[in-house]
Amino acid sequence: TVSIQARFEGTKYTEGLAATNQIVVSGAFMHGRKIEVGTLDSGILPIPNLIHGFPGSYSGNGWSVTYDDSGEVPDVIPEGNEKRVVRMHLPLDVKVTVFQWKNYLDVQIEMPKQPGQDGVCGNFNGNPGDDTTQSIMARVGARVRPSENLLSGAATIEWTPQMGKMLKAECSATTRAAGHGKCV
Repeated sequence: TVSIQARFEGTKYTEGLAATNQIVVSGAFMHGRKIEVGTLDSGILPIPNLIHGFPGSYSGNGWSVTYDDSGEVPDVIPEGNEKRVVRMHLPLDVKVTVFQWKNYLDVQIEMPKQPGQDGVCGNFNGNPGDDTTQSIMARVGARVRPSENLLSGAATIEWTPQMGKMLKAECSATTRAAGHGKCV
């Protein structure tokens, strides 16, 4: 089994809207190991017991991780950031590349379709129509169950004016009232 989880948090640079903040790769295919990467601000380094600094690498047990500044970035290097890239070459032909910036991550995942695969990127059944945010939330929910959470730490949740604007634009007053009723 391949398990990949991510945490999304608002930043001042995204006006409080969510950006990838942390990712973890684990599951039976990793034979008890987990590789976690957070933003540079978070201090979460990939496999700190095996990679002791930047740059660094680890190879063994059928997988490898490199942590360096090589490779092409997906867009531009954010102002005031140094390029730091974590490349994971894992069993089952799973490849994960994480561009680690000060306050967010860019993530690229390449892997063959897995049985029961579903999540924020969709279910890979060839039907993009059921990969909408609403469809994914209906299938897997908005949050990972606490008993299944692989990420260290806890999410920092801060309600921002931008979130309020987005909620008003995307949710009817009836839906907002129902949600408020469940939370209070």
